Amino acid sequence: MLIDDVKVKIKGGDGGNGAVAFNKNLMELGPAGGSGGNGGAVYIEGSSDISLLNQFRFKKKIEAEDGQDGRSQFRDGKRGDDMILKVPVGTIAHNITTGSSEDVTHVGQRICVAHGGRGGKGNFLFRSSTNVSPKEFEEGNLGDVYEFRFELKYIADVGIVGLPNVGKSSLLNELTDAKSKVANYQFTTLEPNLGTYYELILADVPGLIEGASEGKGLGDRFLRHIERTKVLFHLVSAESDDVWHDYRVVRDELSAYNAALGKKEEYIFLSKSDDVPIDDLHKKIALFKKHKKNIVPLSILDEESVKNVTIILNHLQEKKIAKK
Repeated sequence: MLIDDVKVKIKGGDGGNGAVAFNKNLMELGPAGGSGGNGGAVYIEGSSDISLLNQFRFKKKIEAEDGQDGRSQFRDGKRGDDMILKVPVGTIAHNITTGSSEDVTHVGQRICVAHGGRGGKGNFLFRSSTNVSPKEFEEGNLGDVYEFRFELKYIADVGIVGLPNVGKSSLLNELTDAKSKVANYQFTTLEPNLGTYYELILADVPGLIEGASEGKGLGDRFLRHIERTKVLFHLVSAESDDVWHDYRVVRDELSAYNAALGKKEEYIFLSKSDDVPIDDLHKKIALFKKHKKNIVPLSILDEESVKNVTIILNHLQEKKIAKK
């Protein structure tokens, strides 16, 4: 099961306490207490592994290492080790405690989400001409403690949408090296799947039904994964008795969830076109033309129709490269 929304408590390490100690060497007097080490910080780092939020399914509290206390003979405490949490690219780290958010947009990006506490000063640092034997010291500061919500939103170039069982997973498998589950029943896809077509990332979103934006069916849980896509591939099954209704259902749900989704560039495909008589296919294409929408017949069994999809993808690829 893919975890794409999880809450976790994160704590930076506490700083170590400063020490009160005096020089033990003969003929060498004076304060010799070392300072405490700083506590470790907690970082999140972007990774291409989309399943990494699963690590927080049962582990709800993350703590970096505390700094060690200062010791005698000028020995400072060891600094606590930092903790690095790998998260998928596309993760938004919502700091519930402060109300701020950080966005992980690329592999290797590292963001500090909780600082460690500063170590306290030992009595050696309190010496002065008027205080040659200080007994003062500082306690270490506590590390930051925050509650976070990690929300994953895929950063895909193309989002593949449509009602259940319209061939989205089959198309993704045909175009990429994805291994999405394919079967002839609703909700085969229970979580988003990703595939790559050269430098393009394609996301197959579980099928939407009427009322999905209100929580029906699989609900709107997965719609967040296409909020950031640049282009939508909208599949409508040629086997449907009312292809225009099917198209409008999905469009309405996208707009109800986020108005910006309804404004994204869209390509419409009449999938499973090999399963209906040619006369019916032409009527359904004409219906979309009547509404001033262009729809392209598609069958993954027809090499020529799949080639039409790759031509579009190649064009999108060229545009992506040109922007670099």
